[in-house]
Order: sequence, then C-alpha cells, then structure tokens
Amino acid sequence: MDQLDFTALWPYWPELLAGLWITVQLTVLATLGGVALGILGAALRSGRPSLVSRLWGGYVELIRNTPFVVQLFFIVFGLPNLGLKLTAGEAALLAMLINLGAYSTEIIRAGIQVTPKGQWEAGRVLGLTRSQTFLRVVLPPALKRIYPALVSQCIIVMLGSSVVSQVSYEELTFAANLIQSRTFLSFEVYLVTTLIYLLLSVMLRQLLMAAGRKWLGVSS
Repeated sequence: MDQLDFTALWPYWPELLAGLWITVQLTVLATLGGVALGILGAALRSGRPSLVSRLWGGYVELIRNTPFVVQLFFIVFGLPNLGLKLTAGEAALLAMLINLGAYSTEIIRAGIQVTPKGQWEAGRVLGLTRSQTFLRVVLPPALKRIYPALVSQCIIVMLGSSVVSQVSYEELTFAANLIQSRTFLSFEVYLVTTLIYLLLSVMLRQLLMAAGRKWLGVSS
C-alpha cells in the first residue's frame, strides 16, 4: 500500500480556504434568502386558497420532487435559451435559494398548521391586520416549533452546494477536485475536504441554534 502524504497538500491550502470562503458565502446568502422565501410561501399556502397559493404549491412540488443537480443544470444551461444568462455564481446561488425556499415553505407551514386558531382570533381582538397577526403572533411560535428541522434543512442545502462544482464554480469541492487532479492524492484530498465539511456543518448548526435560543427561545 502506498504511504499517505498529507504534507504534499500544504501548498494548496490557499485554494482550499478560497473554496471554503465561497461555500460559506453561498450558505449565508442561500440561508437568509431561502428562509425568507419559505416564510413568504408558508404565509401564502396557509391563507385562503388562491391562484398564487396554487402556483406556489406547484413550485414546491416541482422542487421537492426533482434532483438539485437537475435544477442547477436547468438554470445554467436552460435559462440562457430564454434570454436569461447568469454567471456560475449567480446560478449556484439561485439554485440554492429556490431549493431551500421550497423545502422551508413546507417546514414552516407545518409549524403554522398546528397553531391554535385562538391566536388568530387574539390578533383580531387586538386590532391587528391579518399580516400583522401572522408576523407578530403566529409566526414566532411556529418557527420555534420547527426550528431544529429548519436548521437541518439549511445544513443539507449547504452540503448540497458541493454540486455547483459541476458548473465550474470554484467552491470547496471544486478546489478539492482541482488539487486532486494536480497531486493524484485522492484519499488525502477528499479526507481533508470531508473533515472541513464536517466542521462547517457542526459550526453552522451551533451558530443557528444559538441564534434560535436568543431570538426565538428555542430549547437546546
């Protein structure tokens, strides 16, 4: 068996760190945008049936029942045929946004559906509009109920960002593939990359759960 050589990877740490930074940026933007999209979608899907809510439901079903890589390829290679050309970074972010938006819509809607109707009525008694009741009375406890599941989905989307290397966007997995092609140290490169993703997942979960405890009162 060939001897492992992790020291040969040292000159390539700048590439790995640059790829890691891009992955972090993608994750932060996709998480913020995707959760915001999910809140909007949950509000639409939890209200009275309408054309908009049905269209949003179709979007949710489409995204949840197709592979992320196909969604990404459609954005990168399909949208230009409609006159919409995006850079690899813009396409990667858009794909992650619409993917998380669809999943978080259903996660948040599940939390809203178990909200007692008395909370809606309490909002009306206080003179709040339906939108104000949703944002101030219904949404906070709903988010608290489903927060761990929402955090898990954000982490899944972060790990799914590795797929965007297929469209030559230079995130962490792209950097790992590039280093492997130069060094042929497949085991060493992908073991280090795996550990980086593991550390990133743990840190992201801890940060999101800390934010949940502070702003929503989520229990540990």
